[in-house]
Amino acid sequence: MTMPDCTPIDPLVTPYVDGELPEAGRDVVDKHLRQCGACRARIGAERSVRDLLHLKRSSLVSDRASEILRARLVRTARPVAPPAVVASWRVRLAPFAMAATLVLLVGGAFLYQATQMSTRVMAAELAADHVKCFLTNSVLGTSHSHDDVEMAMASGFDWEARLPAHPEEAGLELVGSRPCLYGQGRVAHIMYHHEGRPVSVFMLPNTTRAEESVAVLGHEAAIWSEGERTFVLIAREPRLDVQRMASFVHSSLR
Repeated sequence: MTMPDCTPIDPLVTPYVDGELPEAGRDVVDKHLRQCGACRARIGAERSVRDLLHLKRSSLVSDRASEILRARLVRTARPVAPPAVVASWRVRLAPFAMAATLVLLVGGAFLYQATQMSTRVMAAELAADHVKCFLTNSVLGTSHSHDDVEMAMASGFDWEARLPAHPEEAGLELVGSRPCLYGQGRVAHIMYHHEGRPVSVFMLPNTTRAEESVAVLGHEAAIWSEGERTFVLIAREPRLDVQRMASFVHSSLR
């Protein structure tokens, strides 16, 4: 049996889960889901994680996890290689693996008191999205061009983004973009690889924060603001490398 093409559905998943997709778009997704068990599982996983993030955000108050849990988190959060054959059983199981990973991230390792003003909580939420989106992309293998991403930022966030014209100068390769759910609304998520490793650049509209670097959930986050936008670059790499990448991206993005 030939599996349906999931590529056109990928950019619709997050707004579908968040209830922000127009009726025509929902009809397209609903029709696809009737034919595709893998996407039904993926939608269920994303919806469960979204609900879990909101549920746990106000109740998790521990500021430290055991070393065993930290080590387990790092192992679980490693991105998986894209499957050679999209129609394999690995693809069908992948949404459940994503859900399990994110239950660990949120329920077992969302380590910090969830206050609205906490930079660390913000970075932890975005780190969870970083892991989720790259796991999703490892299954779907989608990619967007430089122009596609800039157009998506303009139409989705009223943001005339200027991506680095030559990301390879910093060892970066553009993967694509997608909108993500955050505690205070939707944020833009631009995805790169740095020498094959996942790197995320998030843009939070209508907010400003002081320049800062924080360590969360086995990742490093570099934070800065331009105007009324806050940017967060997240990667599981040494802090100095993350700061170098942030400086490179910062020089272009406004």
